[in-house]
Amino acid sequence: MKVSTLTLVAAALLGISQAATAETKIGFVNSDRVMREAGPAVRAQQRLEKEFEKRDQELQRMAKDLQAMQEDLERNGSSMAENDRRTKERALNDLNRDFQRKQREFREDLNQRRNEELASVLERANRSVKQIAESEKFDIIFQEAVYASPRIDITDKVIKALSETK
Repeated sequence: MKVSTLTLVAAALLGISQAATAETKIGFVNSDRVMREAGPAVRAQQRLEKEFEKRDQELQRMAKDLQAMQEDLERNGSSMAENDRRTKERALNDLNRDFQRKQREFREDLNQRRNEELASVLERANRSVKQIAESEKFDIIFQEAVYASPRIDITDKVIKALSETK
């Protein structure tokens, strides 16, 4: 008697949970794709590239100068006077230190600006997701998942909504 009562209770609970699941509307947003493809994200990336273009070119020029100095020192160092060789080595070390510092500052500034730009895009994306969720009566929308069926993927809707807003 105890076993059949437990079986009936388990079956009833299973039936209730299946009915609740059938009524639940679930969505998924691929946030990486939104940050790559949405209009505001693309424009933010273009702004960053334009803003940091000159500094990047300067770093590339410095890297070429460093390489040329290193090659010259390796090629001609043994035939140079000791004083000249030391002077060139010091100049190479100074330029290398300056390059390393500028490269570090560049990365830090770029990361900070990227975080600022992407935070703005992320905030707008989250508002769009919330609007879609409310208008289409989603119960929950996930942004991270190991697997999501294309049937519940609303990424295209979010990208479209972001591209339509300024």
